[in-house]
Amino acid sequence: MARIAFLGTGLMGTGMAARLIDAGHDVHVFNRTREKAMPLVDRGATLATSPALAAQDADAIFVMVGDDVASKAMWMGPDGVLNADLKPGTLAIECSTLSHDWVEELSAAAKTKGLDYLDCPVTGLPDAAASGQLTLFLGGEQSTIDKAHPFLEIISSNQLHFGPIGSGTAYKLIVNLMGSIQIAAAAEGLITAERAGLDLNLVAKALGTSGSGSPQVARNAPLMVEGAHEKNVLFSTKWRLKDTDYGLKYAHKLGLSPQIGAATLDAFQAAMDDGYAASAETKVIEALRKRLPASKGGA
Repeated sequence: MARIAFLGTGLMGTGMAARLIDAGHDVHVFNRTREKAMPLVDRGATLATSPALAAQDADAIFVMVGDDVASKAMWMGPDGVLNADLKPGTLAIECSTLSHDWVEELSAAAKTKGLDYLDCPVTGLPDAAASGQLTLFLGGEQSTIDKAHPFLEIISSNQLHFGPIGSGTAYKLIVNLMGSIQIAAAAEGLITAERAGLDLNLVAKALGTSGSGSPQVARNAPLMVEGAHEKNVLFSTKWRLKDTDYGLKYAHKLGLSPQIGAATLDAFQAAMDDGYAASAETKVIEALRKRLPASKGGA
């Protein structure tokens, strides 16, 4: 049994931490909103009052939060992990989707503290987190991955090692930017089909299995047709915009200027501007509808 700190108990973190608890580990949890961590406490976790206290004497520290700001607070805040008295060689496993610049800064700070840092963003929905079926995009030394493997195999069914620290995040930003583009493209396709008078339910079904289909299109196109933007929100407009922004910034860092990605960022920014931050990412279809010209028939 290892002592594990798990920081961030949102939709994804809760399922991941629960897997580690059920595997018999001594899990200490922290979440900025205390109530969200209570189901894990009921399951056997110990609730910590700060990231530093959760990380004290830990063998491994997992962080799963929404963005750079939240990650910085967990690691470098006044009561953050890096201000705790940590054992040399403690695993620092950052699972959040973060900017590449911040991952580089954080990994350097963790190394200075004597921690074994692992770049470990994940893919999968909350049900995959709860069932241990996530895929992990790893960046780091093979020795660190080997050391972390007993914990990683509890939360995932697939681990892809892309190279040194930062490479896991690089891939995550690439694939999430592509996902954003696919969602926005599906929205525009459905609006066009609507103008053409096609059966949108049939169109959504066909798109999901077509040559232009993808898991993103197959999942989100029917939700757009249904208009189910507020029910059981698994990934909000706020987080989709963040991922798109981080992906574009990483491309710019590499000297690229992705035009399709930039147009997609504009689409999700429009959805944010319309007040859809907490709505599902599928709400982008409503923002695009508002901004398209009226049909020639005046509809």
